[in-house]
Amino acid sequence: MTKYEREIYHIVTGSAKHLTVEQIHAEMKSRYPKIVIATVYNNVNKLWKAGLIHKVSVENMPDRYDRAVKHDHLVCQGCGRLTDVSFGDLTDSLRRQMGKEFLSYDLKVFHLCPDCRKQE
Repeated sequence: MTKYEREIYHIVTGSAKHLTVEQIHAEMKSRYPKIVIATVYNNVNKLWKAGLIHKVSVENMPDRYDRAVKHDHLVCQGCGRLTDVSFGDLTDSLRRQMGKEFLSYDLKVFHLCPDCRKQE
C-alpha cells in the first residue's frame, strides 16, 4: 500500500461518517497540501476494488465510502443522510430463495429521518 492508500484507508475506516471523495480529499489536504483530487479518486478506487473499503451508491447522490465490515444502511429520502444499521445476515435466506449463489448484496432501506419528518 502506498502512503496515500494507507492514509485514505485510515480516514475511511476511522470515520463514523460515510465520506465522499471530496470530503476525503479535504482531510488529505490537511496532511498533504499538494495532493490533487485525482490522486484521491485513484486511490479510493484501488482500495474499493481490493475490497478494503465499501462504496455506497445512492441514486442522485455522490458515492460515499465506508468500512468493509458487513452492515446495512438507512437512507433518508429528504437529506440523504446515511445511517448504519444491521438487519442480520440475509445470505442464507437469499440463497434459498434464489436457488443459487450470488456475488453480494447491498441492503439500503429508504425512510425520512426525524429531522426531515419535523420539516414536513
